[in-house]
Amino acid sequence: MGLAWPASGAREGVRLFSVERDAERARVAAEVFAELPEVEVIHGDWRRIEEHGPYDLLVLDGGGTGKTPDDDPADPARLLTPGGTMVVDDFTPATGWPPLHEGAPDRARLHWLEHLALHTVELRLAEDLATLVGTRRRLASTGSRASSG
Repeated sequence: MGLAWPASGAREGVRLFSVERDAERARVAAEVFAELPEVEVIHGDWRRIEEHGPYDLLVLDGGGTGKTPDDDPADPARLLTPGGTMVVDDFTPATGWPPLHEGAPDRARLHWLEHLALHTVELRLAEDLATLVGTRRRLASTGSRASSG
């Protein structure tokens, strides 16, 4: 998700952080937002977001989604304020239960849909695109159903 629209509509006192893995992209993005002190572009791994949380809104559009075996999913119980919202982009819409990816249960999608700290729904954005939107429960445990048994 680009920072332009949240930066243009954020109320006074709201801080925005973006983490970019590519050093040149981070430099260019920081230049674009140089006039907006409430926007900080950080160069590094997605885990750098932990330095500034917890968040009212967290969009995972790269690392932390758990979509690949080497990408551990972010912990919404630590990264979100109670009632905070998390958006995880770029899924193919599910057509049944359990949701599948390449013929096997979709491990990443199930993590977000069944996480005990979240109430999550899948939003179909197009025929071939879905996004998961989860709200952190106000009284939530930190585990996920998928990993507890």
